[in-house]
Amino acid sequence: MSTGYGVSNEDDIDLGKTERLRVRRRSMALLASLASPLHRMLWLTVVLVVISNAAQAAFPLVIAWAIDWALPALISNNPVPLGIASGAYLVSAVIAGVLLGWYNLCTAKVSQAMLLDLRLRVFRHTQRLSLEFHEKYTSGRIISRQTSDLETLRELLDQGVSQLVSGIFFILFTLISIFVLDWRSGLIATAAGIPITVLFIWYQKRSELVYRESRVVSARLIGSFVETMTGIRAVKAFRRESANDESYARLAGEYRENSIRSINLFGVLQPGLVLIGNLTVAAVLLTGGFRVLDGSLAVGTLVALLLASKRVFQPVENIAMFYSSLQAATAALEKVSGLLEEDPGVVEPEHPGRLEVAHGAIDFTGAVFGYGDGPVVMERFDLSIPAGQTVAVVGPTGAGKSTLAKLIARFYDLRSGSLTLDSVPISQLANADLRRHVVMVTQEAFLFSGSVGENIALGRPGASDEEIVLAARAVGAHEFISSLPEGYDTDVNKRGGRVSAGQRQLISFARAFLADPAVLILDEATSSLDLPSERAVQRGLETLLGNRTALIIAHRLSTVETADRVLVVDGGRIVEDGSPAELVAAGGRFARLHGAWKDSLS
Repeated sequence: MSTGYGVSNEDDIDLGKTERLRVRRRSMALLASLASPLHRMLWLTVVLVVISNAAQAAFPLVIAWAIDWALPALISNNPVPLGIASGAYLVSAVIAGVLLGWYNLCTAKVSQAMLLDLRLRVFRHTQRLSLEFHEKYTSGRIISRQTSDLETLRELLDQGVSQLVSGIFFILFTLISIFVLDWRSGLIATAAGIPITVLFIWYQKRSELVYRESRVVSARLIGSFVETMTGIRAVKAFRRESANDESYARLAGEYRENSIRSINLFGVLQPGLVLIGNLTVAAVLLTGGFRVLDGSLAVGTLVALLLASKRVFQPVENIAMFYSSLQAATAALEKVSGLLEEDPGVVEPEHPGRLEVAHGAIDFTGAVFGYGDGPVVMERFDLSIPAGQTVAVVGPTGAGKSTLAKLIARFYDLRSGSLTLDSVPISQLANADLRRHVVMVTQEAFLFSGSVGENIALGRPGASDEEIVLAARAVGAHEFISSLPEGYDTDVNKRGGRVSAGQRQLISFARAFLADPAVLILDEATSSLDLPSERAVQRGLETLLGNRTALIIAHRLSTVETADRVLVVDGGRIVEDGSPAELVAAGGRFARLHGAWKDSLS
């Protein structure tokens, strides 16, 4: 069940009891689903850890037998019992060592398999989520889910779980060995579990909130860093370094204070466990010592009891460290499971329709749109765009121009009404067909890491080098690409940092041309360009449009002159519709925009 695109619970640190239980069940269900494919390996690890810890727990029993029976036999010139005791100790040590090593190897394989599965789930699911999610959920928080949260889980699964399981079995078998040696001492060791349980409950209640807060603060810290580095040009331009320093220092200080609180809590837990363990050993020594004096307890048995009592508390410290890691990992798992719980707002139908060949006719009928559960932003409207027509969409900022384009690209779905491509509802089309027939070129003209040729080939994976060059030639990009240091093999490096804004736009046009869609959407494709760059892009644009259906969203009316038709959008409504000449002659809003643009050129 979606929680509202990851924002409702993201910063809720102190959840209600019902919600906390739901979140915990969700997290445990995720963990179970990760472990399910590995059940055979998990059962093998259980067998290995049981046998290896049983062998380790047998050491005190062997020592007691050696001191109380083998040594007296040796004094009586009978070395056989001592040889048997030595052999038993050696066999136990070899079995414990070999199987423990095998167990650690198996748990490492299990943990890495689970982490790989989870990483892929997070990445794939985040890609599947709708644009609305990504516009609400900051990139820093997504990065935190994929990095610090998964790293916390890795530490738990790689070491913590193996320590916990091994420790629990070791304590169980060692406790059994104490009871076998002397049931009174066994009761003393068992009674120590009461204060240990109380201490763990105290720690759990206080640390849960601290570690949940830690994940939130960590995400904010990463988000601040990512935002600053992504917008470093704006930071430099507006001299925001000092202000950003203060903001980042405040977040880093919060993270430090949170870390100190968690360390302080563990600083009470670990010494408390050590104290309880030492007091228990002292109690066994005191009661056992008096019994040795009155002859009711053998010396070897007391030595074995002291050894076992000391050993039974050694894993408790590891379990305490595991519990600390568990609290941090549980908080991280809650955040990751919350992200995976989000449902895409736009999904491919279970039985999608196919559209092998598209002509590009677009029809809105009774269309109404609003973001999520928010107010309506585009009131009921009808719109028909014939195949092959070039339509320019103009209007003030926030009028709904880009929303119209995103609906056609199916970044969002209508709240009511219908939208069809060649009479087929877009919501019923297979994603592969929709992405093949409808391509959107945005203002950002994003270039991915890799070569120029690879970026153009995104339009049609598998395209040959000759087809890539032909696409670049068609939009006028070949000349500047050839002048780059390595031509089409030049690494664009960091969002196209080696090419200008106009050149990036031409590369994105070549990408779209290679894709050869039936419908092309240009969203503010020239708004960030200077006039020389715009003219170069305009020449490429003329070739790119061709005979395909095109929707051009622009503030600059230079791109509107080539349009067959103009839509004027304002307040989520289409207020004017006609050819450029008709709208200019009508003297309405477009005429005023057109007149202002003409005046700016004079």
